Amino acid sequence: MRAWRVHELGAPESALCLDDIDAPTPGPGQVAIAVRAASLNFPDVLMCLGQYQLKPELPFSPGAEVAGVVEAIGDGVTRVAVGDRVLAIPVVGFGGFAEHTVAHESTVHAIPDAMSFDFAAALHVTYQTGYLALHRRAQLQSGETLLVHAGAGGVGSAAIQLGKAAGARVIATAGGAAKRDLCLELGADHAIDYQSEDFVAEVKEYTSGRGADVIFDPVGGDVFDRSRKCIAFEGRLLVIGFTSGRIPEAPANHVLIKNYSVVGVHWGLYLEKAPSVVPEVHAELVRLFEAGRIRPYVTERIDFEAIPAALTRLAGRGTTGKVVAQL
Repeated sequence: MRAWRVHELGAPESALCLDDIDAPTPGPGQVAIAVRAASLNFPDVLMCLGQYQLKPELPFSPGAEVAGVVEAIGDGVTRVAVGDRVLAIPVVGFGGFAEHTVAHESTVHAIPDAMSFDFAAALHVTYQTGYLALHRRAQLQSGETLLVHAGAGGVGSAAIQLGKAAGARVIATAGGAAKRDLCLELGADHAIDYQSEDFVAEVKEYTSGRGADVIFDPVGGDVFDRSRKCIAFEGRLLVIGFTSGRIPEAPANHVLIKNYSVVGVHWGLYLEKAPSVVPEVHAELVRLFEAGRIRPYVTERIDFEAIPAALTRLAGRGTTGKVVAQL
């Protein structure tokens, strides 16, 4: 089979090599999948660089979100069968940027016939993260104001849709007029171009001085620091990630004086600490999809051969929504 693999750490276009290797076979509790679609994410770039928290042995294939067809199952697998259409998180090192992969059964979920493989590949990590962040961690309520940073990106676009589905009033930030307009197309009630506008002042004005009840921040750095200036009384500031490259800090006295919460969101830990939560969230996401309340924002469908170049564009913020490779 063909597989993009990292033999030496570096930027995606220099680190990824197209290899011809044997397809992996499933071990106990694992599922072998013929990949039909694989979505691209910022952690894939970090893994190529050796900067992600998970560091597989070389050589390895990145790619954390796939959709495809089950072609074999290992001992003890009971929830899926050969021929099932599924989405999955591949075993680390056997990533989705390959024609075949393997995944632990706990990360494999059936998808309805009405859901295309490209939508399924874009539904997993970003929408799971968004749903758990907004509902389980922030307890977002209908009528509250949600501020979503990087709203035109993969996880941000999911948060906008999930926030609207929950009945929130959604404000989104994005870099540039085109990305701002995309946030409005996704359903945001108000969108801010942070390159030309002060989002703190805009949020305060839009909320009549109250600020945002929930802030969804996958950026970190200066965005996190400034978000603390426009959070509402009893607000919840969700720490999703640090695409800015800088991990910020919140002074405890400021948290006390403004009476807000800083809330961590690490979706992957649920697979280990609370595994029953993930299939429950998947079922709810499928329900929302079938009801037309959410629709994965797939902006680009690329060929398998174009993955390295697309990862480079993603790393440079040259993409919007989700980019999905089709096999």
